[in-house]
Amino acid sequence: MTFRFAPALAVLLLALPASAQETAPAAIPDPSLALELNALQQGESGCRVTFLATNGLGAPLERAAVEVALFDASGAIDRIVNLDFKALAEDKTKVLQFELSGLDCANLGRVLVNDIPACEGAGLEPGACLAGLTTSARPDIEFGV
Repeated sequence: MTFRFAPALAVLLLALPASAQETAPAAIPDPSLALELNALQQGESGCRVTFLATNGLGAPLERAAVEVALFDASGAIDRIVNLDFKALAEDKTKVLQFELSGLDCANLGRVLVNDIPACEGAGLEPGACLAGLTTSARPDIEFGV
């Protein structure tokens, strides 16, 4: 599912997770790794992107990392970044924020999950995260696989 984000509310992904918190999980199909692009905020040095990640894969993830391609408003690739979601408990939703230095949120047009280079957990096949990936976004943010 994809959405286009309002330019005034544009912020995106990178750096290290700035916070993590539990929220009520949304209804998602199992097994799945659900990622919601929740918010974008412009800062002095770049953009801050906020994700909700819900591990519905049936086992804890010791580490999950997502490779994301960021496109500008004209559709050109601005950059590709790896976001380390770290450990994700089973059936828990986690809030993660990433600072993207030098990124102009107002010029962000699209976010694409390019790959999932790390999907580590006992009993999980290496491709389980990508195979079970579901994406969503708040209105006006374009985010998908």
